[in-house]
Amino acid sequence: MKRISILLAIITLACAFVMQTAKVVCKIKGSDTCLPLSQKFAESFMKKNPGSSITVIGGGSGVGFSALISGTTDIAQASRSMKMDEKMKMKDAGKAFKETIIAYDALSVIVNPANKINQLTREQLEGIFTGAITNWKDLGGSDMKIIVYSRESSSGTFEFFKEHVMHKKNYATSVLLMPATGAIVQSVSQTEGAIGYVGLAYVEKSVKAIKVSYDQGKTFVEPSIETAKNKTYPVTRPLFYYYLNSTEASVKPYIDFILSPEGQDIVLKEGYVPLK
Repeated sequence: MKRISILLAIITLACAFVMQTAKVVCKIKGSDTCLPLSQKFAESFMKKNPGSSITVIGGGSGVGFSALISGTTDIAQASRSMKMDEKMKMKDAGKAFKETIIAYDALSVIVNPANKINQLTREQLEGIFTGAITNWKDLGGSDMKIIVYSRESSSGTFEFFKEHVMHKKNYATSVLLMPATGAIVQSVSQTEGAIGYVGLAYVEKSVKAIKVSYDQGKTFVEPSIETAKNKTYPVTRPLFYYYLNSTEASVKPYIDFILSPEGQDIVLKEGYVPLK
């Protein structure tokens, strides 16, 4: 029995050593919302696993899916689930894939700190982004034109906001489409009448995240890790990694790291919402 116990201990230590020194070489591309988190994941994993090389690039969820279909990325990071037409393209290319939720996010509506508006209903947000409401005075604010910023159409956040906040209505032609989330934060911070939306991790002191109501103004909830975890904040979404079945073995050590307690601790520290 003693010999068996020693043997089991040696095997356990060997397995742990292999996991700690896994070598992963891969490229990750897609969602700007996921970008800071993926960069931190990659940095931490490569530090623990010398010889690994993980490159992380943004550009939007749609860009990530296109790269996965064309074979120019190993992992597509996304702030929305894969669309049916994208799934069909994967099928036509003979590429079976897996979807993994890596974290959650509270999609935050931001305004300039000088704006006295602190809360809006879903219906009011729909009116702003479809162009039906164009002045802050119509919402109880100052007599000031509303300058609306959005991500561009390749962004998963663009798609998610359109579906879940605007109820699939089209954005107004006056909406200014930005190439990156950071550009929205910068623009809103510099423009008093501006409004936009970003992932929770991008909210900083230069902008103000407002409370949102999905029950026609009865209750307003502020975006935070806590309100996203307890699901009281209405605009909460999963963040995904997509990768091919054929390459699963090569990226699995990295995926396992992300889903581990250590990886999920990084999620929390970076301002995202852990899985548990």
